[in-house]
Amino acid sequence: MDGFTRLVKNGGLWMAGKRKSPWGNKGSGDGNGPRPDPTPPPGSSGGPRNPWLPPETSAGGGGNVENIFSKKRRGGGGGGGGNFRMPQRPGGKSWFPVAVVAIVALGLGSSMFHVVDAEEQGVVKTLGNYTRTLEPGFNISAPWPIETVDIISVDGVRAIDIPTSDQQAKLILTGDQNLVDLSYIVRWNVKSLANFKFRLVEPEETVSEVAEAAMRASVAEKTLDETFSGQGRAEIELAVRERMQRVLDGYAAGINILGVEIDKADPPSQVVDAFRDVSVAEQNADAARNQARGYAQQVLAEAEGQAEAFDKVYEQYRLAPEVTRQRLYYETMERVLRQTDKTIVEPGNVQTYLPLPEIRRRAQQQGSTATVTAPQQGGQ
Repeated sequence: MDGFTRLVKNGGLWMAGKRKSPWGNKGSGDGNGPRPDPTPPPGSSGGPRNPWLPPETSAGGGGNVENIFSKKRRGGGGGGGGNFRMPQRPGGKSWFPVAVVAIVALGLGSSMFHVVDAEEQGVVKTLGNYTRTLEPGFNISAPWPIETVDIISVDGVRAIDIPTSDQQAKLILTGDQNLVDLSYIVRWNVKSLANFKFRLVEPEETVSEVAEAAMRASVAEKTLDETFSGQGRAEIELAVRERMQRVLDGYAAGINILGVEIDKADPPSQVVDAFRDVSVAEQNADAARNQARGYAQQVLAEAEGQAEAFDKVYEQYRLAPEVTRQRLYYETMERVLRQTDKTIVEPGNVQTYLPLPEIRRRAQQQGSTATVTAPQQGGQ
């Protein structure tokens, strides 16, 4: 190549000629200046280093581009000293293994201690198999995963609404072949935690299905009117509770039924208007029957009173027949003549009778008639 001379020395690339050296050595710029100084820089093993070659392991190779960027990534910055290092234990060992062991031990230790409230119990499973039940208080178990503990409330009252809000009406057939729409609440709690946990897959669904079957069987024994009445509903609630408890005990479900409460008992929505008309008619019929019974009781009481009075008079009549007969005559005549005008005439010298009471009554009648007709005449 004209004007350039290539020289390789100690693995470095040197250039000489008319142009300026790319490694920082000054020249004249026109090709007539002095040649590059072959003396290597202080602290290096040879001439100027090519920055695109791999870094040297010696201290002099720390100034290349790759070393600079690696220091920047580590946060060194060429003398800033910003590298983070964990504190070391005596002897120069790291605390990291000790911290890992402490965290694992703390996690395992927390799985060994259990505080069970007064309304709760705990189920302990050893390698997946049931072993025992934890009672209320402070309890200790083997660490996870050797033993696992599930703490469940057993004394708390649980309730199931039938039907639920997202279900349609529950129509149940009564004993007199009528349909009734029933909604009710079942309250229960846990009697045996081991049976409740391992005998049933879905306890709430089981309780709901058993309650529905018991309710249909109990309502089928009652008529429609008994289902609507208060006494009939109380009998149905008791029968449902007893039936449910027998079935769940047969399943060994570990569930105790506390009570069943019928919330609503209505006819089906399709016939509710007709049912109301029938109900109103029945109420009117009951009112008429009650009125007739009241009138019958009143007449009977009056008749019994008259009979009792007659019996008393008869007893007196038997003691003194003549006096009683005369007294009865006087009482009868007084009752008959009380509302009529009477004239009493002594026998013997009879004078002409002047009917003054009759004249007075006629005068009063004429006066009242004139008082009524007077305004009519004045208006004409």
